[in-house]
Amino acid sequence: MEFLQVQEGQVRIKIPEFEKVTAKAPVFFNPVMELNRDLSVTALTTYRKQKEEDITICDAFGGSGIRGIRYAKEIEGVSLAVVNDLNPLAVELAKENIKNNELNNVKACREDANLILRKCKGRFDVVDIDPFGTPAPYVESAAASIKAGGMICITATDTSALCGTYRKPCIRKYGAKPLRNEYCHETGLRILAGFLSRTFSKYKKCLEFQFSHSTEHYMRLYALVGKGAKNTDESLENLGHIAYCPKCLNRQVFKGIAPRISFNCPDCGEVWNIAGPLWCGEIQNSEFLSHMLDMVPDMEINRKNEVTKLLEKCLAESGAPPTFYDVHAVCRKLKISAPSMEGVMNLIKKEGYMVTRTHFNPNGLKTDAPLSIIENAINNLNN
Repeated sequence: MEFLQVQEGQVRIKIPEFEKVTAKAPVFFNPVMELNRDLSVTALTTYRKQKEEDITICDAFGGSGIRGIRYAKEIEGVSLAVVNDLNPLAVELAKENIKNNELNNVKACREDANLILRKCKGRFDVVDIDPFGTPAPYVESAAASIKAGGMICITATDTSALCGTYRKPCIRKYGAKPLRNEYCHETGLRILAGFLSRTFSKYKKCLEFQFSHSTEHYMRLYALVGKGAKNTDESLENLGHIAYCPKCLNRQVFKGIAPRISFNCPDCGEVWNIAGPLWCGEIQNSEFLSHMLDMVPDMEINRKNEVTKLLEKCLAESGAPPTFYDVHAVCRKLKISAPSMEGVMNLIKKEGYMVTRTHFNPNGLKTDAPLSIIENAINNLNN
């Protein structure tokens, strides 16, 4: 087996040489996920500073060990980082990479992800689940084992299911119906958040989402874990459904476990398409994101500019309502050419509504304005 040396963040690791990223690789490593790892280091650095005490981390799908090794090397105050993988070759390579980076606060082990989480119940402040595909089979064990006050980090790469290309797998894995439309990535992220919240609620635990994003082929969520029946019950009030009209592009959020949803769009009479149950509450915490942005200038990361741009967009989205409007989709409906995004935003602001760009789509606008206001703005700019 041929090997390569990779420099990422403050660490240098050895990985198998490969032509294509695949789950069948001798040891899994995806260079495209460097941005994911840079963001993860930034998020956990922020969490560690807010917690003001040493933390323990479990990287449940360690692969080459790069994520857990970076956590241990780059985050001050990590007393233990466990790099776990079921693949014996991955574990041996992780051990070698740990040794080469001269770390004594990292342990590599070979175990099923569910088993290590169950066996180490209450031991970890941070549980990071970053599998190849769906995280769904591992969330129950994470919910049962993670400490209250801890942080859960979840990656999902099965975006074709969460975004509605394959509806039945989404229903089977996440217990929710997706929508395949212009804001399907946000819907998918909210389905994942809702699934996490429902699973954690079984253990009288609730989630406060700090940072969420959909990038390239994956979705990623970071949430603080709270506890108590009352807090959990209140948190579940953020579950609900999103109704979407494929004809006029109207949408409506219906909060509640079993809300009363009208059958037809009130604007045009078309039958709604319904997505959910999903998380209708906040998925971006402005304070947490601001602290992350403050950290970035002093960090040794290769993708610093991309990290900053993404965090700035997510910060701007915080406090905005669920879903967004694709200006190009609205223009296709109106059968007119698309005006400048800034022009549309300025006219919406003049009407007294909030509006911001979104990281989900370069043509997307998040706003509390009704569709009629957006259409008027577009029409005015085309006259």
